[in-house]
Amino acid sequence: MNFKLAAAVASACLVTFPLTAQELTSSRGLSRASDEGALGEVLVTARRREENLQSVPAAISAVGGSLLDSSYAVNTQSLGQLVPSLYYNSANPRNTAYTIRGLGSNTLSISAANDGIEPGVGFYVDQVYHGRPATAAFDFTDIERVEVLRGPQGTLFGKNTTAGAIHIISRLPTFEPEANAEVSLGQNDFRQAKGSISGPLIGDVLAGRLSAQLTRRDGVIHNVRTGQDLNALNNYALRGQFLFVSSDNLKLRLIADVSNLDSACCTQTYLRVGKSQRSAARQFPALAAGLGYTPPSTDVYDRLSDIDAALHVKTQDGGVSLIADWNAGFATLTSVSAWRYWSWDVANDRDYTGISIQLTQRIPSRQDQYSQEIRLASNGAERLSYVGGLYFFRQTISGTPTSIYGPAAAYWLLNPANFTVPIPSNLLDGYGQVGSSDFAVNSYAGFGEANYKVTEKLTATLGLRYTYEDKAGTFATKVFGGLDLTPFVPAVRTVLNRAELSIFRPQSYTAKDNGGSASGRANLAYQWTDDILSYVSYANGYKSGGLNMSGLPVDAQNQPALATAVIKDEKNTTVELGVKSTLLQGRATLNLAGYRTVVKDYQANIVSSVETAAIRSYPANVPEVRVQGAEMDLLARLFSGLTMRVSTAYADGKNTEYPQGPCPLEVQTSATVACNLTGVRLAGLSKWVGTLGLDYEHPLGNGDAIFHVDSNTRSGYNSDTSASRYTEIGGYSVTNASVGYRFKDHWEVDVFARNLFDKDYITALTIQTGNSGLILGQPSDPRLVGVTLRARF
Repeated sequence: MNFKLAAAVASACLVTFPLTAQELTSSRGLSRASDEGALGEVLVTARRREENLQSVPAAISAVGGSLLDSSYAVNTQSLGQLVPSLYYNSANPRNTAYTIRGLGSNTLSISAANDGIEPGVGFYVDQVYHGRPATAAFDFTDIERVEVLRGPQGTLFGKNTTAGAIHIISRLPTFEPEANAEVSLGQNDFRQAKGSISGPLIGDVLAGRLSAQLTRRDGVIHNVRTGQDLNALNNYALRGQFLFVSSDNLKLRLIADVSNLDSACCTQTYLRVGKSQRSAARQFPALAAGLGYTPPSTDVYDRLSDIDAALHVKTQDGGVSLIADWNAGFATLTSVSAWRYWSWDVANDRDYTGISIQLTQRIPSRQDQYSQEIRLASNGAERLSYVGGLYFFRQTISGTPTSIYGPAAAYWLLNPANFTVPIPSNLLDGYGQVGSSDFAVNSYAGFGEANYKVTEKLTATLGLRYTYEDKAGTFATKVFGGLDLTPFVPAVRTVLNRAELSIFRPQSYTAKDNGGSASGRANLAYQWTDDILSYVSYANGYKSGGLNMSGLPVDAQNQPALATAVIKDEKNTTVELGVKSTLLQGRATLNLAGYRTVVKDYQANIVSSVETAAIRSYPANVPEVRVQGAEMDLLARLFSGLTMRVSTAYADGKNTEYPQGPCPLEVQTSATVACNLTGVRLAGLSKWVGTLGLDYEHPLGNGDAIFHVDSNTRSGYNSDTSASRYTEIGGYSVTNASVGYRFKDHWEVDVFARNLFDKDYITALTIQTGNSGLILGQPSDPRLVGVTLRARF
């Protein structure tokens, strides 16, 4: 087998497991073939220098660009089907959360929907940290590989994160001309076009690359009221790059990009109705019957909706970055400078029904961020190697939350038994709230990591980081509209005004927080033979505290309870053991890992009346949570042309101390109370996840027949922190496949199927506001079959 064929076969195969990053890239990548039939050496830069993944004593998964293409994994959500320990949850692009090994943002109310709280999983593109989780919702464009790092990060990465990091690495400009084009057509009017062109602009000094992607698809949920198809796809992405290489070891890479999403998205439909301890008259069956309302379907997989308010998403992410590398001989000095922005606007029907409860729900937002990283990394294979650097990050976010209720709101949301006068049915019709929020953070850090070869086989690693951050935010709202209360006598007017204020109450506050903390990791790795490496590591992670920028509960004087505005720092410790092995003369790798993570002051919602006049839920700190698990991956070339990937991830995560959590629906009464959730499983965490993949290439005629299949199986999990039996999401398996033919003259044609067996499952879940017991679900996309034409030159 020649080098090019070995690299091509390798490029389709990747082990996506927590212990290693088996990225077998295309001939453009870093894979190096070895003996006949061997998998080849894989080089990545997870530790800020080029290394063989099998020799990196860290928990990393990497997915090569060729596997992304063959599996039609176009975004972070589909990446989760290839990386077992990565969980992605999104009700819409703004309310997006992801976890690694069960930690990060387990519910959408933490960091995803609150601008003052940062995510526990860092999201990077070409070394630049993205400050909001929403930017992970955009499609990938011209990607070389994706690296997923598990556990606390910070001694090597710019921004400190406690749960891990996702790093998207795009393809570099080349000094050899190349071009790629791809067009896909499929069911539901699916249309996707991708393309890139790269080559020299000035000799061997300046090269450029231009990449573009466009995706369209009709909606998969039908609105029986309007006839519109909802949850459609309509997005594009552009990236332009220049690469300057001088004769004195200086490289400059300038990147500008923009991604845009503009579609009728995103809604959910009737899933089930849970029964609480409230009066039967205040639960969904009776409330709906009182209005003569029935959902268009009680089977979520009929994908039918009847929402009566506007639904639309318009969001954009973009920026410019400059990466400079200067090779000084003994070390390489790197500078990463970046500015990025993210804008968001949306129209939602947040009651998810054809009942006019809420007419408007939107939070137009704008984020700007600036970052600067300076890093020095030693060169060569010396006994002592090191990376050290300084990092600065500034982020500003502004938003204008607006909510307006409709004619059925008073009936649906206000319990007449709580008031001493009759509640007019139109009390809340047109009643709304408009506000403003402004948040800013400055983050400063110094970090470093050193590796020392104690002996030829034993290597010790020590990494340290110190982070200091200051945060400030203002939040203000006012109410308007609703029924004119002037004609009512003062006593009645007072009661009705109290009813209105129980829905929306004007408030204004300013909050600040600052401070710093040290974090780090220690690692011992032992190279038993050339093919077997074992390691043990201890890591301490730090996630700075946040500010609640979504409104505060009030105190006894009806003023914002400022004690609830600041969320404390989150700290964790992780212990990990791993073994990485290469078997059968390089034809297989088998890797095992076990870990245990304990998080103190985990950022989540609590229910308390200590600082507030009324008991209510708000973001704060849970005393302690714990996750422990084991992971296995196997990659094997079974015979020439056929490669198999198998991975499993087991995780046991629970709240080890959570005395004041939100109560599950089935025990809720008319009074909000706190429930002890100690011992309850973490939300969003499956106990078992496994992936299986096969790639086969066989010479046929004037080219190669190619086949790809990947399947992901996930056990059931609870989608809500309260662990209600009504918010359970059942386990499921999803299979994707493609079969095609690659001509020797650079052309390729494939027939593909996403969700090959048309499996129905739930991707996100919501409890309807007002606690009527209605549970909404976002059904999976139905099977998509299509054809792809590719050309590479």
